[in-house]
Amino acid sequence: MDSIDIKIIRALQKDGRMTVIDLAEHVGLSATPCARRLERLQRDRIITGYAAQVDPEQLGFGVTIFVSVELEKQDRGAIASFEKAIRRCDEVMECYLMTGSRDILLRVVAQDLKAFDAFLENRLMQIPGIRNLRSNFALRTMVKRGTLPLHPG
Repeated sequence: MDSIDIKIIRALQKDGRMTVIDLAEHVGLSATPCARRLERLQRDRIITGYAAQVDPEQLGFGVTIFVSVELEKQDRGAIASFEKAIRRCDEVMECYLMTGSRDILLRVVAQDLKAFDAFLENRLMQIPGIRNLRSNFALRTMVKRGTLPLHPG
């Protein structure tokens, strides 16, 4: 990747709906070479997709919860089994395998405390192999970036 690729990615992180013509003008290329670079960035899975960013609260998801999960076993099979089960939970927005005292960190959204309680009892606690759960409720988002800190090469 060179500085033009970085400019393309930076521009698309800010506005994923930018046309190739506008993108080309923004990065100082003509449309055809810009389109070729864009295709390569997508083919090489550097750009992995495009999506609308939505406000969870506007859609009724007013509560964000970070759930730390400790598994009974930390072997490949236990982790794979948990991952398969958690992928079926739409409330889980992100799931990370961690180091330290907790094995898994989840970011969960819910309409309210009652909905989170139902998710906890009926979905998460039904997944085999969990030793312990600890939930932390987010009071507010202080920083949320949708762009990576890219610097030319």
